[in-house]
Amino acid sequence: MLDSIFTGTTADAVISVPNLLIAIAAAFFTGLAISFIYMKTHKSQTPSQSFAITLVLLPVVITVIILLVGNSVARAFSLAGAFSIIRFRSAPGDPKDITFVLFSMAVGLACGMGYIVYAAIVAIALCAMLLLLEVFKFGKINTTTKQLKITIPENLNYEEAFDEILQKHTTSYKLQKVKTTDLGSLYELHYGVITQNGASDKEFIDALRCRNGNLNITLVLDAPQNAEF
Repeated sequence: MLDSIFTGTTADAVISVPNLLIAIAAAFFTGLAISFIYMKTHKSQTPSQSFAITLVLLPVVITVIILLVGNSVARAFSLAGAFSIIRFRSAPGDPKDITFVLFSMAVGLACGMGYIVYAAIVAIALCAMLLLLEVFKFGKINTTTKQLKITIPENLNYEEAFDEILQKHTTSYKLQKVKTTDLGSLYELHYGVITQNGASDKEFIDALRCRNGNLNITLVLDAPQNAEF
């Protein structure tokens, strides 16, 4: 194994300690580079420390698995059976996180099969691509999604009361929920709104306060459209 860094494993040979250390070290440092790029491209979203550590260790784990399996079909089926009983539970995350997980797995597979230089080239190329896409903000829409809650008295017709203000201060809006509060004496209107970046939230809220009699107004910034608050 690793007779040539451009040649993968072709036989189920005994794993030597030097070769094992080389493969693990290569997987670790490429995983470290991937994790660093993850943190750089998620600066505005508070990157998760646990996920960053996972990206470092995942290539190492995949490398060890590939080294242990080799070309043995029996080992492959045994490991598949062992991993089938493991259940992973996590909260839904950024779809971009899935890319980093697959990226780490691909690097680990390459290192485990002995393609050290190929793994390094792929890691460098994909990291450079991710950085370029982040620098040029590819695919980013110049709008901000917000959640708006307006409290109004029961005698105010909410169906058209705020349309004029919303059309002036937002590019898109939708009434998502209406509920009563304070024993039915007040209504709460929940809107999903999209405003242009740079728009004044204070002017928006002041205009709404003049219409709803200065009752409570809540504006949640950067919120998912279906968020509850």
